[in-house]
Amino acid sequence: MISSTQTFFLLFAFTSATMAQQAASGFRPRSDVPPPPSATAPSLSTETRGDIYMARKMYREAIDMYRQGPPNSAVLANKIGIAFHQMSQLELARKNYARAVKLNPKYPEAINNLGTIYYAQKDYGRAIKCYKRALKLSQESASMYSNLGSAYFGRKDYKLATECYQHALQLDPDVFEHHSNFGTLMMERDVEERATFHLYMAKMYAKSGANERALIYLRKALEEGVKGREKIPSIPEFAALKTDPAFLQLLAENPRPL
Repeated sequence: MISSTQTFFLLFAFTSATMAQQAASGFRPRSDVPPPPSATAPSLSTETRGDIYMARKMYREAIDMYRQGPPNSAVLANKIGIAFHQMSQLELARKNYARAVKLNPKYPEAINNLGTIYYAQKDYGRAIKCYKRALKLSQESASMYSNLGSAYFGRKDYKLATECYQHALQLDPDVFEHHSNFGTLMMERDVEERATFHLYMAKMYAKSGANERALIYLRKALEEGVKGREKIPSIPEFAALKTDPAFLQLLAENPRPL
């Protein structure tokens, strides 16, 4: 009769022998278990590394990384321009945008970005030409229409500015709420006569039925000292707001310029 102790040792010996045989034959008990991941993960491209630096607002490091990429890349030249732009080094930004356009004359983002440099220099005529040229290549870009509107606004051509802004709003209802887009396209948000600009924004949002945003921009206009505030109740675009309690309260408050 075999004791329990002997049984244990027999089972142990059998199990050990079986495992040794499986190992020798390359047997894997479970075929559904995937192999372990490679110890070395695939390395990131220089462009991706540069993008990470841009997201961290480490613009100088981003430029150094982008420059390690292909020298004939219009995309990298454009991104280098954006990095310089973020550091307010406009001339270096302009040179890199221009280089991107030279490398790829049909690169709408780079052409648009070149326009933002002229806009910053208050050369609205050249900015408009760039934006129009970019829009011929990218007709559905709400951001570019917004930039074109800002350039017309800078020239005090409020009619054309409004038309561009309205078209941008039709393409993207949230276009004016975007705070940044540092990937490949720059958007202008530095507009002179901000009180007038915000009044126009309020009218456009009211006309499109976005009453809440209309009231936000109307408050901004009032706080920035917009002229002709007594005429606001009779502005046609605000007709649908005349019975809105929030609109009536805002007019009653009549916020003084900050």
